Amino acid sequence: MAHPLVEQLRFTRSEWTRGLQDVDAEDARRRYGRLNAISWMIGHLAWHEQFYWFRLAQRPTPMPELAAYGFGKPASEPPPDEMWEAWRRITAMADPWLDALTTERMSDYLAGDVRREEDIGTRLLRINYHYWFHLGEALALRQLLAGESQQPLPEFVGSMAAAPWRPD
Repeated sequence: MAHPLVEQLRFTRSEWTRGLQDVDAEDARRRYGRLNAISWMIGHLAWHEQFYWFRLAQRPTPMPELAAYGFGKPASEPPPDEMWEAWRRITAMADPWLDALTTERMSDYLAGDVRREEDIGTRLLRINYHYWFHLGEALALRQLLAGESQQPLPEFVGSMAAAPWRPD
C-alpha cells in the first residue's frame, strides 16, 4: 500500500480528471482574460510532476518539451489531447517512484534539490494543493466560457473511498 500522502495525490489526480472530463477541445484551448487555457493547465501540472519526481528526484527529464508550461512561462493554448497524453505519461512514469516512498523518506530532500527548501513530504503536499488550485481555476473558467449553456459541473469533493484517512 502506498504512503497516505501518495494516496492523496492519486485521489487529487482523479478529481482533476473528473473535473475536466467533459471539456471539449475548443473550450480547453480558450482563455478568458488573464486566465490560462485549461489545456495549458494540464501541461503545467504535467510539467510540475516531471519537475519534482524526475528532474529533482531522479535527474532525467523524459519530456523536456513540458518546460514550455513551467512556472512563469507565457500563456498558450496547446492541443488538449497532447497535454492529456503528456500528463498521463508523466504520472504513470512517476508512480513507481512514488510507490516506493516511506514515512522515513518523507523527511528527505529530493536528490537535485540543492537549496533543500522543502522535504519530499512537503513537496507532496504542495503538488496536491497545486492541483486543487488549478482545478478551482479551471472550473471557474468553464463557467465563464459557457455562460448560460454550461452543463452542470462535477460536485466536489467526490467519493473518498479510494483515499480514506488512515493512520500512518
